[in-house]
Amino acid sequence: MTNRPAVTPALLEEYCTRCRNWGRWGPEDEIGTLNFITPDVITRAATLVRQGKVISCALNFDTNGPQTGAFGRVNPIHSMVATGTDHATGRQTLAGFETLPYGWGFADDQVTMFLQCGTQWDGLGHIFHHGKMYGGRDATLVSASGAARNGIEHYKNKIVSRGVLLDIARYKGVDALRPGEPIYSEDLESCAGRQRVTVEPGDIVLVRTGDVGRRLRERSWGTFSAGDAPGLSFLTAPWLYDKRIAGIASDTWGAEVRPNELPGSFQPLHLVMVVHMGLLVGEIFHLEALADDCAADGVYEFLFVAPPLPITRAVGSPINPQAIK
Repeated sequence: MTNRPAVTPALLEEYCTRCRNWGRWGPEDEIGTLNFITPDVITRAATLVRQGKVISCALNFDTNGPQTGAFGRVNPIHSMVATGTDHATGRQTLAGFETLPYGWGFADDQVTMFLQCGTQWDGLGHIFHHGKMYGGRDATLVSASGAARNGIEHYKNKIVSRGVLLDIARYKGVDALRPGEPIYSEDLESCAGRQRVTVEPGDIVLVRTGDVGRRLRERSWGTFSAGDAPGLSFLTAPWLYDKRIAGIASDTWGAEVRPNELPGSFQPLHLVMVVHMGLLVGEIFHLEALADDCAADGVYEFLFVAPPLPITRAVGSPINPQAIK
C-alpha cells in the first residue's frame, strides 16, 4: 500500500506555497498556466489532426442539465423573443415598417444562465484564499461590476493546445468510479502508461471518471451538483504543478474528490490550483464519446480547442470543447 501523507491544514499551506506561480510570468500576468501554451506547443498539436474527426466534450445547455439548486446554480433558461408562429400569424413588426415586406420573417431568442452551470472553465477570479486571488491580487477587485483583474476575457485566444485524455474509469476496469473515490498521481501516471501517452508541458489533460456518463445512463443527476463524487485527490497538486500542464478538466461537478479529504474544508485543491497555481480548470465535461473513440483507435492525444465566451470581467464561462483527431 502506498504511504501517503495526511491531508492537513499544514499540507494545504505547504502546497499553496510550493505550487505558487505568482509573478512567474511577470506582475501583469492574468492567464496563469496558459503561458505554457507556446507557439511550438500549438504547432505540434496541430500535427495530431489526421482523420479530420471532431468530437465535442460538452453537455447540451438546457433544462435537463446537471444543476439542482444545491449550490445556488440552476440550469439555463432559454426563451424565444420572436418565433415562426408570430410570423405565420402576421404579428411580427420592425421599426420603420407597418408590415414586413416581401414575406420576410425572423426568429430571435435569449438565454439566462449561470456561467458555470454546465460544461465550463473556471476563471482566475473565481476562487479566493485569505482575501487574495491569483497573482496575489486583492479579492475586492472582484465586485458587483465583475472582475477588474483576472477576468476570463483574457483567455479568449489562449486555449488551443494538445489535449490528452486519461480514461481513469476504463483503466480501472469500471464504467464509473465510485462517489468519494480519489484519483492519485500514481493513477494518472499508470493510466498514461497503459495508454502509451506522455503528459507534456502545455497539455490540457482531460480526466474521465465516468460520472457524467453514469448520470446520463441513469437519467438522473441526483446529487451530482455539490454532492459526493470521484475526483482528483488533493495530493495530486504537486503532480499538476510539476508537469507544467496548461489545464485540467474532468467529467465531475468540481474536479476534486468529494467528500473533500481535508476535514472541514470545501474544495481545498481549488485553493492550490486556481488561486496559487493559476491553473486552467474545467468541470462537467462530457467525455464518453471521446473515451470510446480513443479506446477504439488507441490514440489518446489530439488537438484540443476550447475558447471561453469572452465575457468582460466574468469569472467563468460555458464552453463547447472540441477534440480534433
